[in-house]
Amino acid sequence: MEARSILAKLRHDERLSADELTWVAGALADQTLSAAQAGAFAMGVCRNGLDEAGRVALTRAMCASGHVLTWNLDKPVLDKHSTGGVGDCVSLVLAPALAACGAYVPMISGRGLGHTGGTLDKLEAIPGVGVMLDEARLRQVVGQVGCAIVGATGDIAPADRRLYAVRDVTATVDSLDLITASILSKKLAAGLEGLVLDVKVGSGAFMKDIGAARDLAQALVSTANAAGCPTRAIISDMSQPLVPSLGNALEVTEVMRVLGGEQTGAMVELCGALGGVLLAGAGLAKNADAGAALIKTAIADGRAAEKFGAMIAALGGPVHFVEQWRRFLPEATVVREVIAHEAGIVQAIDGEALGLAVVALGGGRMVETDPVDPAVGLSDVVRLGMRVEKGQPLAVVHASRLTQADKAVAAVRAAITLGGGALTPPDLIVETVG
Repeated sequence: MEARSILAKLRHDERLSADELTWVAGALADQTLSAAQAGAFAMGVCRNGLDEAGRVALTRAMCASGHVLTWNLDKPVLDKHSTGGVGDCVSLVLAPALAACGAYVPMISGRGLGHTGGTLDKLEAIPGVGVMLDEARLRQVVGQVGCAIVGATGDIAPADRRLYAVRDVTATVDSLDLITASILSKKLAAGLEGLVLDVKVGSGAFMKDIGAARDLAQALVSTANAAGCPTRAIISDMSQPLVPSLGNALEVTEVMRVLGGEQTGAMVELCGALGGVLLAGAGLAKNADAGAALIKTAIADGRAAEKFGAMIAALGGPVHFVEQWRRFLPEATVVREVIAHEAGIVQAIDGEALGLAVVALGGGRMVETDPVDPAVGLSDVVRLGMRVEKGQPLAVVHASRLTQADKAVAAVRAAITLGGGALTPPDLIVETVG
């Protein structure tokens, strides 16, 4: 086999065999496939798609392109993954909450992709935290703390590691097939006994409508179950940011407010729904509702915060971060309110536009080598259905330079639609799949 013939088949919308997709995964991993060919493969799949058998074959091949972990622990090994949204920092709350409820959580996460933030970038906003652990250290942290949120090393799904970076800079992020293979290759390589997927739908998600989100959820669930990992998905609303902040340090602030009991709302509700499904499926709760209650209790009574603090210390961060987090997180030098030019009720929020505004501030990447400024972003973003008076802030911009702040103010104002009619925000939990 060779790349040109496979790429030619993709260009002519011919289905690739399992052997051809396995060859591509291996060529991605060992660098046989050039950067141009990797980009062409991503574009071909994005334009023409794979059938179900091809999707399963690519996922399995990308998983098998590196080392696959196995565990011998006394409690279930569980994990969660989100398909990407804005203001979505659930992983930083849910992983320690699951650990507090008796699960082990080796969460292999990613960096910012497109307009969405990355869990690893958020963690690295905390001084000293290192997310690239070797296998021995990962096992040690998971065994001692119960959870570890880390990046995939070169040994874990190396084919995805390469393709993931290519997708971010070739506008092929929103391919159902590539999303499925990317997510599940890393998760399957982690040796999981249960997985829940948070499939986002709405303006801040990659999937803008319920049909596309449902297709992705079903593809993920069927592919994962076919590969032997018990999996369910929850489709959740992303018509507005999950929390009212976007940006790495600003989202960690939201996490600490939740873990400290200062804030509840959508974040806790979604953590409960996702964690409840996992705990019930693993036999740690009698049903999903009982599991959700266990997760919420672990957050409310401080056990999740204790696990989070232990994880941060184990990853090289401050030992007393939970108690003193305000003094550790970086702050932007320029802070500007986005003032409403008219009164009205918030009718719509373009979450993708807000995410791109954060990227432009330096909080994300335009190309894979871009550095990320952990301090920049948006905070205090208004919510759907909220009444705003003329002169009140729609959001607060956190920037490193005045010129960046000015552009972000204009972008945020354009992303938020005010009107005269009352609006009831959509339900957070849309449906469960699997």
